[in-house]
This record gives sequence, C-alpha cells and structure tokens, in this order.
Amino acid sequence: MILYSYGSYLWRLLGIQLHVYTALRDFSDVKHVLENQMAYSMGSVFFFGIIRHVYNYIKLKQAQQLLRIEKQAAELNYLRSQTNPHFLFNTLNNIYSLARDKSDLAPESILRLSKILRFMLYETGGTYIAVEQELKIITDYIALEKLRYDDSLHINFNHDIEDMKQALPPLLLIPLVENAFKHGVSETRTQPYVDIHLSINKRQLAFVVKNPTEAFSGEGGIKENIGLSNLRRQLELLFTDFNLSVQQNGSVFTATLKINLASHV
Repeated sequence: MILYSYGSYLWRLLGIQLHVYTALRDFSDVKHVLENQMAYSMGSVFFFGIIRHVYNYIKLKQAQQLLRIEKQAAELNYLRSQTNPHFLFNTLNNIYSLARDKSDLAPESILRLSKILRFMLYETGGTYIAVEQELKIITDYIALEKLRYDDSLHINFNHDIEDMKQALPPLLLIPLVENAFKHGVSETRTQPYVDIHLSINKRQLAFVVKNPTEAFSGEGGIKENIGLSNLRRQLELLFTDFNLSVQQNGSVFTATLKINLASHV
C-alpha cells in the first residue's frame, strides 16, 4: 500500500512536471479505497516476489558456476601434481642406470635434472607459460635422455610456430615426449628414434610424436598408461576443442595432439 501510494503521487508529480495534469482518483467511501489499495498491494507483492525469485536463482547459478570452476581447478592441480612425481620417478630410474654402470655422465644427468626441476618449481606455477618456455623444457628433457644412449639414437625435433610468446598451459606437451622415450626408445633393441613435430598457427596446435615399438597392441587396442590418461583428463578440463589420438602402425607408434587454443575454458 505504501508503494502504491508513493507511486500514485510520483506519477502525478511527473504529470505536473510535463505540464500534463494527472488527477488522483476520488473514492466514494473507505471500502472502495481499501479495495483499490489492496489490489495494487497484492500485485506489488507478486511482482517483487518474482524479482526476488529471479535474483536468488541468478545468485545460485553464479555460486554453482564458481563451485564448478574451483572443483576443476583443484582437479587440474591434482593431475599436475601427479605429472611431476611421475616424470621425476622415470628420470631417476634413468640416472640410476647410469650410476649403476658407473658412467661419467651420471653427474651431468643430475645437473640437467636439477635445471628441469627448478624450471618446474618456479616457472610452471601459473596458468600459462610462453610456447618458447615449453620448447625449452622439451629440449632439456631430450638432452637429458640422450645421455643414456650412444649415437645410434636418432632424434628429429622441429617446429613451425608463428608466435613464440603465445600462451600455453605449462607442461602440456612433455608427457607425449616422455612416453616416446619410456615406452618406445627404451624398449627398442634396434634403430631407436624419436620424431617430434610441433606447429602452432592461427591458434591451432598440432603436436606429433613418433617412435618405434616392438610391442603389439592386439585386438584390444592400445592401453593408455598413466601419463596419457592424465594428459587426456587435463585436456578435458582445459579445452573444449581438442583431439588426442594414439595409434600403432606396424612397428611405429604415433601420438597426435591437436588443440584449438582459442577454446580454452
């Protein structure tokens, strides 16, 4: 009733300001006054009830969206926390083999590993890093792995990138390179090689890693290890448009990753 009363006088005041006289209604008795006022009062309650409901619904949706984002961030951090120990475990195994053979390359391998871990600790804490930093960590990892092998290991690493400063989630590509060495080169007795190609043009990323394999996948298909499964889940959390495929053609294992970087969630 108060809202209706104020509204009536404000409407009349507006009419006066516009030089249009708006007269207040006259009622014959108090009963008609109350009937009129109650009708508008119930309408006001209904109207503001709807507004209140819409407001609460929007706030609830915002809270749900925030909770979903926080949940995804927590899961992504968990997946990344799995990646680093997995990487460290595999690398320490490689250094152990050098130390067991009393190789003079063991100290150098430890030094290279410390550089990589320092980078992981101080440079990959954010949401993004520059592509050139991701290339550097891949190059350092390849150099570390090459210490285990003689000149029979052939590595081809090339890239075609239009902008080295563009953003990329940290350590997104290294699992495929690590997988090529652990499940490819180390299990191949003859002519080991790793062929890596990275291209990023117009926000379209294509990363292809090939390595020899002597394991036969069989009719059950290729079983993904923890590194590939972890990477696939990270991609699901980070992008809406991507494709990660692994296939074995004879003695060649190929991992292909394609991402529309503009589809980052």
